[in-house]
Amino acid sequence: MSMLEMKVPSPGESISEVEIATWLVSDGDYVEKDQTIAEVDSDKATLELPAEQAGIITLKAAEGDVVKVGQVVCLIDTSAERPAGSAAPAAEAPKAEEKAAVKEAAPVATPEKTSAPAPNPGPVSDSYAKGTPSPAASKIMAENGVSGAKINGTGKDGRITKQDVVAAMAAGIPADAAQGWGGTRDQNREKMSMLRRKIAERLVSVKNETAMLTTFNEVDMKPIMDLRTKYKDQFAKFHDVNLGFMSFFTKAVTEALNLFPAVNAQIDGNEMVFHNYADIGIAVSSPKGLMVPVVRNAEQMSLAEIEKEIKRLAIKARDGKITPEDMTGGTFTITNGGVFGSMMSTPIINPPQSAILGMHNIIERPVAIDGKVEIRPMMYLALSYDHRIIDGKESVGFLVKVKEMIENPERIIFGGKDPYAVLLGL
Repeated sequence: MSMLEMKVPSPGESISEVEIATWLVSDGDYVEKDQTIAEVDSDKATLELPAEQAGIITLKAAEGDVVKVGQVVCLIDTSAERPAGSAAPAAEAPKAEEKAAVKEAAPVATPEKTSAPAPNPGPVSDSYAKGTPSPAASKIMAENGVSGAKINGTGKDGRITKQDVVAAMAAGIPADAAQGWGGTRDQNREKMSMLRRKIAERLVSVKNETAMLTTFNEVDMKPIMDLRTKYKDQFAKFHDVNLGFMSFFTKAVTEALNLFPAVNAQIDGNEMVFHNYADIGIAVSSPKGLMVPVVRNAEQMSLAEIEKEIKRLAIKARDGKITPEDMTGGTFTITNGGVFGSMMSTPIINPPQSAILGMHNIIERPVAIDGKVEIRPMMYLALSYDHRIIDGKESVGFLVKVKEMIENPERIIFGGKDPYAVLLGL
C-alpha cells in the first residue's frame, strides 16, 4: 500500500488557515488525478482542491473544519486499482462560451441566460444516484432555495452536479421548481463561511477605526446613454465585449484620482501612502457573496480594455475561480447597488483604502435644464471616505469631477477626439 498525504496548499500570502467548505467526494471513493475533491474557503476566496494522484481517498477532516496551511486533510492510496466496471473518466466537455458575464451598467457577475445543460448521450439507467445532488450542488441549491425536480443531472448515473445547478439557474428555473416558503415555524441554522466571517469583521473594523463620512451628488446619464446607443453595436463587434457604464465610470474615476490624490491614498501608521497608479476594485456579486476583484493600472487602460478585464474577473467570481491575488492591492473601489434597485446608499470603505464610490439605479426625473423642466435619466452618486486623510473639499471636488466627466464624455473622456475612433481603437 502506497499512501499519499494531501496537504492544504497555501492560497496566498498572509493566509495561514482555511475552512473545508465542501467535500466533493466521499470517504473510500476512487478519485482520478487532478479531479476536484474539495472546495476550501479562505478569508478572501473559495478555492478548489484537486487530487494529486489517482487512488482511493480517506478523508482526515470534516466539512466546516478550520485547518492550517500544510495540514494533511486526506490520504490517497495510490496503489489501489480502479474498481471493476468503472471506466476512466472521459474528457470533460468544453464549457459553453463565456458571454456577457457582466450585466449592462452593472458590476455584478451575472451570466447571460443560456440553454439548460444537454442530457447525457443515451438513456440514464435508474439508480440511487439519479436526481441526487452532489454535496456542492446540494449546498448551492439550499442557498438559493432551488429544488432538484427540474434540474437535469449530467453526472455519473444521473447525479446532479454543481455545474448542472449553476447552468439551470442561469437558464431560469421554472417557478414551480423553487421551494415553497412559509406556512411553518421551522428555522434553519447555517454556519457562516470563513469568507463571510472575514467580511463581517472587516466591515465592523471600518466603522470602528475610520472617520467615515459620505457625500452625495447626482449625474445626468443622458449623454452617456446616447453615446452608448450610438456606438455600442460597433464597439461590441470590434472588441467582442459590450460597452457598459462601468468602463465610463472607471475612466472618470481614474482621471479624478489624478486630480485629488488623497482619495487614492491610505494611512499606514503615522504616514500617508500616495499611489501614482489606480488599481480599481470593482465590487461584484457572486454565489459566495460580495467580492472585490481589482482592475490594475486602470489609468492606463482604454474603455475596451477595462470592459474586458471586468468581464474576465466577473466570470472568475461567478464560477468560484477568483483568487486572493485578484482581490488584493486595490487603491479605490466602485460598487453599484443600482443593479439591485438601490436609489441611494452609504457604501462602506474597503480597507485599507480611504474611499469608495457608490453608483445607484437610473431613474427618470424632472430636472431644470437651462431654465426649463426636462425629464432626464438621473443617478445618485455617493462617495464614502475616511475624513482622517481626505478633507471635505477634496471629497466634494472629486465627486464633482466624476459628474462633469460623465455628463460631458465627448469633451472630457475622449479629450476632444472622435469618440468613434477612440472607442474602436483606431
